[in-house]
Amino acid sequence: MSGPLETLIGEELARPLPAAVTAFAAGLADPSRDVAILYYGSTLRTGDLSGLLDFYRLTRRPHRSGFHGLAERVLWPEVSYHEFDWEGRRLQAKVATLPLDVFRRAAEGRTLDTTIWTRFVQPAAVAWAGGEAAAVPAAVAEAVKTASRYAAALGPEQGPAEAYWAALFRRTYAAEFRVESPDRADQVLGPNAGRFAAVLPLAWKAAGVEFAEMDGVYWPRKRGLPRWGLRAALGKPLNLARLAKAAFTFEGAARYAAYKIEKHTGIALEVTPFRERHPILAAPGVLWRLRRARRPRG
Repeated sequence: MSGPLETLIGEELARPLPAAVTAFAAGLADPSRDVAILYYGSTLRTGDLSGLLDFYRLTRRPHRSGFHGLAERVLWPEVSYHEFDWEGRRLQAKVATLPLDVFRRAAEGRTLDTTIWTRFVQPAAVAWAGGEAAAVPAAVAEAVKTASRYAAALGPEQGPAEAYWAALFRRTYAAEFRVESPDRADQVLGPNAGRFAAVLPLAWKAAGVEFAEMDGVYWPRKRGLPRWGLRAALGKPLNLARLAKAAFTFEGAARYAAYKIEKHTGIALEVTPFRERHPILAAPGVLWRLRRARRPRG
């Protein structure tokens, strides 16, 4: 039987999305192997589809077989870049792919990874659902419960709900190898402060965290909460290992790099067949061209 937290998460995941987003997800989906495609991140928060859309594709089994399938289960997820034309407009998305059982294990906090429960304590929605998607809300609710336990462990002895979520995001962003600074926590919380305030007591109750509350101030009992030290120490090495793997397995890496370069520099790069097939070997030539393009003329 689902409780208040699971009900809230189920309603969030079922929210209506722009037709462009659901069409993009449907174009990505493979019904023979995919369970669901989740939509999350900054474009969900802002509604600005000119940015890079973030999808998580949950599958029944590893995306790759053999050695690559083993690597996928250890250094997940598989990452790819995709483009989609919708009513004369080109959308871009980064897609992370991993099996649902791996997602759930990470969401429950049974791995050293922090990325799943850090991302999916934030609002998300189901952009495409297959026949087994009924299992997804419970897995996402596990991510929320795990994140709430770490929020209690990392937050103050007492304080408002925002203080616990801010402590969680600042510490996890600092532990991961990310471009964003830990101050990104404020951007995540700001537009959804009311939602996070409502989620905290529901998640603590569902996760078995004992707490008291008076006038919006919380006192969680710290005893029995998860420890942070090992995850903090291994966060950056784990993410660096994933980046190294992605250098050889990132599908669409050249197009993704060209998109990022044009977005941040205004310089459009042609994605030649060689650059598409060999993005690492092509990188020195791309850097040389960028230097020439940015060099003052005169």
